Amino acid sequence: MKRYLLPLGGFLVLLIFLGVGLRLKPQEIPSPLIGKRAPAFALPQVEDAGRTFRSKDMDGKVWVLNVWASWCAPCRAEHPVLLEFSRLGAAPVVGLNYNDARGDSQRWLREFGNPYLVSAFDGDGKTGIEFGVYGVPETFVIDKRGQIRLKLTGPLTSDLIRDKLLPLIRELNHA
Repeated sequence: MKRYLLPLGGFLVLLIFLGVGLRLKPQEIPSPLIGKRAPAFALPQVEDAGRTFRSKDMDGKVWVLNVWASWCAPCRAEHPVLLEFSRLGAAPVVGLNYNDARGDSQRWLREFGNPYLVSAFDGDGKTGIEFGVYGVPETFVIDKRGQIRLKLTGPLTSDLIRDKLLPLIRELNHA
């Protein structure tokens, strides 16, 4: 009888882990950068390689960093929602074009519309890696002090914008 207790106990432990895992929200993957200063970067712009965007240009502002790529199918699904969010004007939206080809990125923005105040070109993906990006799209909310306050993985949805982004942005703008 005792020889059945160990496998049964192991099975119950697995069921507990599965139950906890099913309650997690995959878009809200914890990041060790939450509450820490966002990595500083200076990158050429997608639209104009001769111009540089520096993250320090956003100091004193609550802003949203959206990591995207022209080769990314979920980015295509997210794009109309991102355009709508940008039109709301709740916070500046900066793009980080991740591990892409400049010409493809420029065509993407011309074809689908440009929701970004500016989009920085991270052709080698190093800046994305500093942010802990492991897939696109990913979205970060950065506060006035330059600290990352939220990281969302996967495509933004209208519900996420309404329930997570807008309340947080309002709170941070009034802090």
